[in-house]
Amino acid sequence: MSASLLVVDNERRMCQLIKGALEMEGDLKVDIAFSGPEAIEAFKKNPAYDILITDLKMTPIDGLTLLKKVKERHPDTDVLLMTAYASQKTAVEAMQAGAFDYLIKPFDMDELLIRVRRALKQRVLEKENARLKAVPRPATGLEGIIGKSKKMRDVFDLVQRVAERDTTVLIRGESGTGKELIARAIHNLSPRKDRAWVAINCAALPESLLESELFGYEKGAFTGADKAKPGLFERADGGTLFLDEIGDLPAGLQSKLLRVLQNREVIHLGGHQPIPVDVRLITATHQNLERMMEEQKFRSDLYYRINLFPITLPPLRERKEDIPELIEHFMRAFPDKLMQPRVKMKLMEYDFPGNIRELQNLIERAAIISGAIIEDIELPRITRDAKHVPAGEALPPDGINLDAHIKSLLSQALEKASNKSEAARLLGITRRRLYSMMEKFGLDK
Repeated sequence: MSASLLVVDNERRMCQLIKGALEMEGDLKVDIAFSGPEAIEAFKKNPAYDILITDLKMTPIDGLTLLKKVKERHPDTDVLLMTAYASQKTAVEAMQAGAFDYLIKPFDMDELLIRVRRALKQRVLEKENARLKAVPRPATGLEGIIGKSKKMRDVFDLVQRVAERDTTVLIRGESGTGKELIARAIHNLSPRKDRAWVAINCAALPESLLESELFGYEKGAFTGADKAKPGLFERADGGTLFLDEIGDLPAGLQSKLLRVLQNREVIHLGGHQPIPVDVRLITATHQNLERMMEEQKFRSDLYYRINLFPITLPPLRERKEDIPELIEHFMRAFPDKLMQPRVKMKLMEYDFPGNIRELQNLIERAAIISGAIIEDIELPRITRDAKHVPAGEALPPDGINLDAHIKSLLSQALEKASNKSEAARLLGITRRRLYSMMEKFGLDK
């Protein structure tokens, strides 16, 4: 992608080196300035610079002051700070002032190029996100659900269409995709919104307890039943009952649920008198109910009863344009923390087998163990790309000392490589990260 950049440093040779390295890419136009005032004049001539790369320690205007002035007048320009004097305090101040990233001198040009490419990719994503934000949600009951991608807008449209009716809805999707949020939105947009909302996870209770919870029981129906108790259908009368993980409903209860749906009445355990109920049913599952029918694990007649209006939620890997907004939402729980944009990009490249719930858990863990700035995030090892492990090396077997294995990989990469930059590339990490790990494991620099 073509882009214009401005490089600022009191050291003329550094400016020339960076300009030459970046312009070798062919699609990057690079201007240079040798002081903060020169940079401000350059912005007057070209206010549309995509990226500003500036040294921190400069005279007469330092890089932090220049960053603040540029972000004030040109908020869309991304700023990368270069410094040999990094500290946590400086990093926090830079991020709070709007810096996209910072690099520790000395750095190699490959690392700088990676940061520049990330910044440009982030700009594309932000523009697309801003465009999607301009698309109105189809209904006012959906503001609490994050997602402006095409697939989620299609889901919102279905929610709006079915909410006004009493039609039974089956919400399908992988675990962690937000099925209960969609079910609740249907209820909140329906004529039943002021009546009861009752939800239960069919996989969370044993069959005997689930039956009494759903249908209620009479006094003396079983040991400990010292008084009659209404079931969830009765508690949801006039409102909505949400049965999550309907695929885990035991076979014996499937037939009883079918009778309730057909007759619109329940009979307590230990009772004989039918009790009429007026309930709108919404169910959800992550399982393949069609396959379960073929295996005779799920009743076909119940399937056709609950599948009147199916809604399928896309997994997070198929709506990655929603990830930046989700990150922003989850980071609000940690107002004293900042996340490096490169960490956001790392999350954008991850497939999230656990979907939105996994994203939330990863952010929470990173926020807890990080300092003021989240500079990295640990992704589950099982999903990492093979390129993160040197050729010929396998993941450590169960029970192995992980630190010893990492140290061994570091040593092998350093032996194979002709320099530190090549070793870092073999390991799939930055040179700065390599030095940090070498120091941790006491390897000779």
